[in-house]
Amino acid sequence: MKSNTLIINTLVSLAGASPLQPRQLLNFAALDAAPQPTLHTPSIEEKPHTVSYDLAAATQAAIANPLPVEAVAKRSLDARTDDSCTPLERGAGPVPIPDTAEAFLAYPDFSSAANSAPVPTGYYLTFQNLNGSNSAYGYSGYSTLNSYDTAECARRCNNVDSCLAFNIYFERDPSLVPGSLCPNPPSNTVIKCVYWGGYISASNANNEGQWRDQFHVVIAGSNGYMKNQVAEIPGWNGVSLGNAAINAPLNCLGQDTYMGSKIFTTSYFDVGLCAAACVSQNEYNTAHPPDTGAPKLCRFFVTFLSERNGSPEGQYCAMYTQSWDSSYATNDGQWRGDDHYTNDYVFAYTNSTWKNDVVCPGSNSTTTTARRFLY
Repeated sequence: MKSNTLIINTLVSLAGASPLQPRQLLNFAALDAAPQPTLHTPSIEEKPHTVSYDLAAATQAAIANPLPVEAVAKRSLDARTDDSCTPLERGAGPVPIPDTAEAFLAYPDFSSAANSAPVPTGYYLTFQNLNGSNSAYGYSGYSTLNSYDTAECARRCNNVDSCLAFNIYFERDPSLVPGSLCPNPPSNTVIKCVYWGGYISASNANNEGQWRDQFHVVIAGSNGYMKNQVAEIPGWNGVSLGNAAINAPLNCLGQDTYMGSKIFTTSYFDVGLCAAACVSQNEYNTAHPPDTGAPKLCRFFVTFLSERNGSPEGQYCAMYTQSWDSSYATNDGQWRGDDHYTNDYVFAYTNSTWKNDVVCPGSNSTTTTARRFLY
């Protein structure tokens, strides 16, 4: 299976930062220039499948200096011959009577299944019982279910390396490919379990279906679930910060600990990319020391999905010379005109071997440089 195209773009130079930068705001100029991540929504022609994640290629691109920039190619269906009125996959869900889109959306069993579905172990609910599926970041494929089973969907997600979330829903699909001889064929109900390698929420559950000739594809009982565990990275200690990123002050010596940031517009959210970039940056800075003083070294990073009005901009990776605890996680987004930028799925990691070596004025021992650290 082909891996997805990887695109990475530098947002802020990591060789040095502004002398005083107590607030780490998004670099809008670089965001505007960065290629947009490719979004995807499964079509009715797609067969159940999973999408492979080329971790080696993604990591290599994350640590490259300078970083490569490639054009994002939109996913497209292969050229198709005229297959009007040929049978499509049968679904396992019930077909409401009358067989109309309106009856499908109003069918109480779909809402009941979504509202009563248990939250699987290791996940949390992000939205419930919507009439739309996700058009999001990190499409990892999908499968069909024999019943509306969140535990089974979670089990399948856990077996897909790049899957961080899943969307389960009922979809009204045609039983035949609509065409001139069958413009509105009888429907069948497919129960889909869609895998995502990014953040899914009510704001990007905006695919409410489509028209295929005279047949109306619609969605009901759509629930979204995110994994709630912190990914383990050897050599790093991580914590979840929810939807707020770190807003670090100057340390007790008046130094700016913020080094800069990168954005990754890969096909999946992967905290390991930020860790790899952090380590690589240390190697580069050590090999290219400043004329005076010691080079800045990355000991702490914060990574999250940056979204504009609910649409993903990419994975943000902010690097710091020291660790800051969750009390500094106050940056929950910002406005730029009418556009609302939010930080979703935020994680912070500290190098497990780092020991604070900053001695504050008036102190006889190494102490915290502001108030306290994560570790």
